[in-house]
Amino acid sequence: MKRLSVASSTLVSVAYVADQALLELQFRDGAAYRFFDVPLTCFQQLLAADSKGGFFNHHIRNRFPHQQLAKPVSNRSEQTK
Repeated sequence: MKRLSVASSTLVSVAYVADQALLELQFRDGAAYRFFDVPLTCFQQLLAADSKGGFFNHHIRNRFPHQQLAKPVSNRSEQTK
């Protein structure tokens, strides 16, 4: 799965597998999710959106089945590194 870096204050990267309609999103807080049954047009609109975080909140979040791949990194963990 090829990841694309995106200019966003919310997202770090996105990846999409068209033949499986899988969307993976990596967030700046370290969280990562895989979304199922996401149409190609939705992925294309995400990439084209001026606000990728806004697009995610309005068109992807709570609209597709998903699986958490990585949990957010807590501020406490970041401070002790």
